[in-house]
Amino acid sequence: MGKNLLVAQSGGPTAAINATLAGILEQALREEAIETIYGARYGIQGALASNFVELSARKNLKEELDDLAKTPAAALGSCRYKMKDPNVDPSEFEALVRICQSHNIGYFIYIGGNDSMDTVWKFSEYIKENHIPDLVVVGAPKTIDNDLFGIDHCPGFGSAAKYIATSIAELERELVVYDTPYVIVVEMMGRNAGWLTAAASLVEGVNSSTPYLIYLEEHPFDLDVFLNDLRKTMAHGSSVIVAISEGIRDASGKMICDYGNRDQQKDAFGHTIATGAGKVLEEAIRSKIGCKVRSIELNLLQRCAGHILSATDIQESRTLGQNAVRMAVKGQNGYMSSLRRLATPEYQIEYMASPISAIANREKKVPAEWITAEGNNVTEAMREYLRPLVQGEDHCRFVNGIPHYIVLL
Repeated sequence: MGKNLLVAQSGGPTAAINATLAGILEQALREEAIETIYGARYGIQGALASNFVELSARKNLKEELDDLAKTPAAALGSCRYKMKDPNVDPSEFEALVRICQSHNIGYFIYIGGNDSMDTVWKFSEYIKENHIPDLVVVGAPKTIDNDLFGIDHCPGFGSAAKYIATSIAELERELVVYDTPYVIVVEMMGRNAGWLTAAASLVEGVNSSTPYLIYLEEHPFDLDVFLNDLRKTMAHGSSVIVAISEGIRDASGKMICDYGNRDQQKDAFGHTIATGAGKVLEEAIRSKIGCKVRSIELNLLQRCAGHILSATDIQESRTLGQNAVRMAVKGQNGYMSSLRRLATPEYQIEYMASPISAIANREKKVPAEWITAEGNNVTEAMREYLRPLVQGEDHCRFVNGIPHYIVLL
């Protein structure tokens, strides 16, 4: 008799999280060891409440997978819920085990980012330490921030990077129609890592000679130095694109967004909600330099743009989902479906399993050598890393001129 599979999604939405889900469903339907496929509504909170949808009973599921793969955000719903430390209070993990056993669930795949992988690690360790038979927990990666350890790049990052590069290219069109100095400041997500902001560099010099200034979270930010950088760049009447990470901070660690006297807000995991650095820079430019200036915060738009997907990202994300199912069936408890880049002239990757113990509660930063010495741009090595990830154009299906998305709740 086979076992059932439970899949859930967690954390912030991305354009590729459902591609990973589609890969999981695709492979699970092929596996003789898997009987019923359940989806937990709203992540681990739904799992703890036995709030399941029987996905394998869904009519036309196979025919929906391609549309699902190009549907942004979490089709099963998501959550930001921090489970209790099982060493302090094991009640939630005890309940989760009982629920899995009562539904004959032998495989649990959790799709998510850093905090979700922490949940996978805690649950998989609880299973090992308590010698719970026939239950395997596997992680499937997801985050536009690209800051997960144990993987070359994360599902969702390539599509977000493509959206950012496209948006910057379009904003550059705004600049080139005027003959007066004009600065556009674009703030990208990335609380603790600047990978997304670096994607702006892919456009520099491609369609015009407009200069770029790019500031990542990994390098200390000094407002006076920034204004001097800007004055030098504009010395010959140039308009400028300024790309910044939302999490840029000064040498003391204070976030630039907090220069605006904003009260810090926290998410469910205690992380600071960083937003508003672009507005701080806009106001500084207006008062200290006096040129035309606008700030734009891409915010949620960069996460769920189904109309401008990286074909590479969607294909890789789907394959990572398939790999997660194969890992689960093999009994690889406490591992995350992953990929690594091969040292070949042409871009190639291979799929693998990475131990969650080396991933949970760690963040992958942009290497210092990929940031210029001045801290106001990135190197060619950074652009070489990025280029393969945004290759190929894909998009969701349009019906009557508007996007058509799949919902599984």
